Amino acid sequence: MKRPPPPLLALLAGLAQQAWTSPAPPSAPRRALAIATAAASVGLAGAAAAQFRAHHTTVEPFDPSKASALVVSGANSVTRNPMYVGMAGLLVANAIRLRDWRALLPFAAFVGAIDRFQIAAEEKALAEKFGADYAAYRSAVPRWIGARSVR
Repeated sequence: MKRPPPPLLALLAGLAQQAWTSPAPPSAPRRALAIATAAASVGLAGAAAAQFRAHHTTVEPFDPSKASALVVSGANSVTRNPMYVGMAGLLVANAIRLRDWRALLPFAAFVGAIDRFQIAAEEKALAEKFGADYAAYRSAVPRWIGARSVR
């Protein structure tokens, strides 16, 4: 099944956040929190992409069988999906900025779609390609962010 690009899904979720809300100008503390959340999210995703490049493997999400290395260091030691966590974090930052709980609905839809369709397919391909190494990584590092992420 052909899946839409995750960045496109994140962009569509962000546009839905804008369309479904009646934003008021954020207060200075809210703006600062939104900026900090966005910066951390971009930093996490960027660090993961840099690790992938350093390991000479693909960040291309459509054919995980093209992966030439299992990246388990850096941002990938905190979450198995730091680039998706980063995209989701940008949606959270936008929801904070918008000051409207309805902005969380597209965020939840994005996370659900990525988790169910994109990540599930990637995990299957990585398990086939990297076997026991991937199984050990999967048992040690959470799919998203969890208690194991903040040891």
